Amino acid sequence: MSNSQWFELQERLGAVEILRILKKRYTYEELSKMLNLPVSVLNRYVMGRVVPRIDRARKILKFFEERFDLVKEVKNRIKFDRLGYFDNTPIIFDIPMLRLIIKHVVGKYVNKKISKVLTASTDGIPIAVLFASELGVDLIYAKKEKEVGIPEFLEENYIPSSSGVYMSLYLPKGSITSSDRILIVDDIIRSGETQRALINLVKKTGAKLVGIFILIAVGNSWKNYISSHKNIPVDVFVQIEPPTKG
Repeated sequence: MSNSQWFELQERLGAVEILRILKKRYTYEELSKMLNLPVSVLNRYVMGRVVPRIDRARKILKFFEERFDLVKEVKNRIKFDRLGYFDNTPIIFDIPMLRLIIKHVVGKYVNKKISKVLTASTDGIPIAVLFASELGVDLIYAKKEKEVGIPEFLEENYIPSSSGVYMSLYLPKGSITSSDRILIVDDIIRSGETQRALINLVKKTGAKLVGIFILIAVGNSWKNYISSHKNIPVDVFVQIEPPTKG
């Protein structure tokens, strides 16, 4: 497959992901009117039976770009409760939308020679898996508990400000080596303690930390925790302010 054929295939597959997102908001009849495509054809695309030819794919892509803002789409799904927290499942469970976000940002990482993606269990795993898949590299995730069958772990302790108790992240020893180039990926950053723990685990392996990608950053207090790592670029897709109290 030539480069042009590969890029065309990505456009066609991307159009299918877009239709799956749109289908959550519109009926087939509404989409048919907006895109001037038969309902039966749209159904076959959404169900994955066929992919659109390149001219139709580009028509769908253009429609989405003109009508929708992925940052706004994520923000619209964030509803804080009275304690200042929000349910992230409408975002991290929406795999088609996460794929579109990753396709939108992955270009800045393709030439950084990343060998592994690192995250912390559990909510960061969906987007980290998709990121690793798009880059064609392995996913490593630090766990909150030691598991039997793994002989040695690297351990990092930290104190989340919201809990006031010690917590730990465990990384199977040897899962990251000094020759690796690591991208940390996480769904949410608030205080930054978890991400700093991941940074420290990477340091213990001797690997090179290439960057950090965060889907949603709440406030700016997290910057205090990773300010000592100014040489590490942090890419935030959506920045929101925490709700005011009172």
